[in-house]
Amino acid sequence: MDNLKPGDTAPGFDLPDQNGKSVKLSDFKGRKLLVYFYPKANTPGCTIQSCSVSRAKDDFKSLGVDVVGISPDKPSGQKRFDKLFRLGFPLLCDTEHKVAGLYGVWTEKSFMGKKFMGILRSSFLIDGDGKIMQSWYKVSPGDTVPSAMGLLNKKD
Repeated sequence: MDNLKPGDTAPGFDLPDQNGKSVKLSDFKGRKLLVYFYPKANTPGCTIQSCSVSRAKDDFKSLGVDVVGISPDKPSGQKRFDKLFRLGFPLLCDTEHKVAGLYGVWTEKSFMGKKFMGILRSSFLIDGDGKIMQSWYKVSPGDTVPSAMGLLNKKD
C-alpha cells in the first residue's frame, strides 16, 4: 500500500477503546484529529510517545484537535496502560490489524535477524472533513507531538 499523504481521505475506523466503548473516525467530524499508532502498550518507546501526547492534550484541545492512540493491544492492556500513566484519552484496540493495514502501518519488521509483522510507529493529522493534513511514518517516539504542533502552529 502507498503511504497516505496530504489530501488523501483518511481510512475510517470503528474500534473499541480501553473501556470497551466504540470509537469511530466519524465521531470527530468537524474537528481535527491526531491519530498515532504504536506497537505495544507499556513498552519504553510507546510510553514516551503516549505520555508526550498526554502532556500536550490540553494544547491540542485549545487548537481544536482531539487525539487517539491505536495499537494491537486488547482493551484490558490499554486500560492498564491508561491507568498507570493517567493518559486520559482514547486508546483504541486494533487487535486484528485491519485499521493499521488501511493506514499502511502494519508491516514487516526485523529484529536480530528475525522477520515479523508489526506496527510501524506513525502518526496522522486529519482535518475536520476526514482528509489527511499530514502523515509521519516511522516517527520517533518523542517526535509525534513536536511534528504535529509544528504543522498546526504553521497553519493556524
